[in-house]
Amino acid sequence: MAQPARQATIGLRVFHFVDRSRTARFRNGTSGPRRLTTYVRYPTTGRAPFPLVVFCHGFDLVPRTYERLLDAWTRAGYVVAAPVFPVENADAPGGADEADLVNQPEDVSFVISQLLSADRRPQGRLHGLIDRDQIAVAGHSDGGETAFAVAYERRYLDWRVRLALVLSGARLPPEPVIQRHASPPLLAAQGSADPINPARVTRELFLAAARPKYMLTLLGSGHLPPYTDDRRRLAVVERVTVAFLDHYFKGAPLRRLLAAGRAPGLARLTSRP
Repeated sequence: MAQPARQATIGLRVFHFVDRSRTARFRNGTSGPRRLTTYVRYPTTGRAPFPLVVFCHGFDLVPRTYERLLDAWTRAGYVVAAPVFPVENADAPGGADEADLVNQPEDVSFVISQLLSADRRPQGRLHGLIDRDQIAVAGHSDGGETAFAVAYERRYLDWRVRLALVLSGARLPPEPVIQRHASPPLLAAQGSADPINPARVTRELFLAAARPKYMLTLLGSGHLPPYTDDRRRLAVVERVTVAFLDHYFKGAPLRRLLAAGRAPGLARLTSRP
């Protein structure tokens, strides 16, 4: 198992994956194959292969919105792949359209397959970087719904996923949550003053998931700032998410995860290991 340096430096590659088997329909009336430009950060030091985290951006946003958090995961020793969803991103033709959300879980599975294929190619730009047995999905808001669906919901389930991190997300109704053997551990984060995705929706998905599961409540926080520019809460999110990944992918002690969640006045971690 890879044991990379804690402060690995970051490399970046951009891939232009195209799923011609499915169609993207835009608000301006045009359509075309689903094009998934994917930004892949990876450690340039440490011993490969590294675990993979696929990150799903929120509605009317793009991956660079979250660059501080994605960089923190990469420096901790993870390959972090962030696709741009073709219809929900901020630059989509005619504007972002939330009606396309139901198509995003399959986008994630497609991107995972493309990344693993690139990792297998001897001359590929990702060759040997990805540990194909250690794959996590993560996402914020609609991206959190996407990640949760890929990890737990019957219609969208991808059995390759081993961990899920849902940041101010929700469930994709009406799909049932699968309670399966060796269900992926869940870390859900939620701002207590979120006006967009109320705290109760994260509580609902937390209760629906099987153990092990954890919920990070960001006290007094809103929807986007704790993952982007609220530096105090972002530092807590970085610390807890890295400790969660390290515990399940690298065997770090559980006490480090529990300690990371102790942030009086800023956050509270509920643990169901």
